[in-house]
Amino acid sequence: MKFFIDTANIEQIKAAASWGVLDGVTTNPSLVAKESRDYKELLNQIVEIVDGPISAEVVSEEVDGMLREARDLAGIHSNIVIKVPFTPDGLRVTKTLSGEGIGVNVTLIFSPLQALMAAKAGARFVSPFVGRLDDISHQGMDIVNDIVTIYDNYIFETEVLVASVRHPLHVLEAALMGADVATIPFKVLKQMFKHPLTDIGIEKFLADWRNAGKKM
Repeated sequence: MKFFIDTANIEQIKAAASWGVLDGVTTNPSLVAKESRDYKELLNQIVEIVDGPISAEVVSEEVDGMLREARDLAGIHSNIVIKVPFTPDGLRVTKTLSGEGIGVNVTLIFSPLQALMAAKAGARFVSPFVGRLDDISHQGMDIVNDIVTIYDNYIFETEVLVASVRHPLHVLEAALMGADVATIPFKVLKQMFKHPLTDIGIEKFLADWRNAGKKM
């Protein structure tokens, strides 16, 4: 299973990359807006830190604008993957870009049938938003399980990228279901380190070592 970090913050990306577990990065307009920086400059910096897929999202709503933005962003580096929303125009763009050899991440997926359509259009990734489904009293992870099953049934190469991750349990469930990727906020990545028995064990080892030193 691949771990992406869901952020546009350079310091968070550097920290996660230093742990040796980071496979890629996802950004979106909201995350980029928090950084108050030029988008292309930011992406140029990210591709220098992480050697893996970097999702960059278009903001145009019609085909011609999305294609212009997508080709411009894809020109930054071969690792750039274009994020498009799941709309009829988004699928047209997916079909065109995939035909040009540009990877596409179809985002804002909220049903297995949407994921099926995106795969048929040639998406490299689909991003089901599990946390947002949880917010409206749906079991967000259920659609991940359904998408994985459908893709296995028909041997689609599209990867299931679990997004809108809110806590470590989402990551665990995604791994158990066989999802290809989880894109994880920095806060949740840090939570995945934590276990009380690990903390207690480190404390005990250090206390024993200090006591042994006193006896020598």
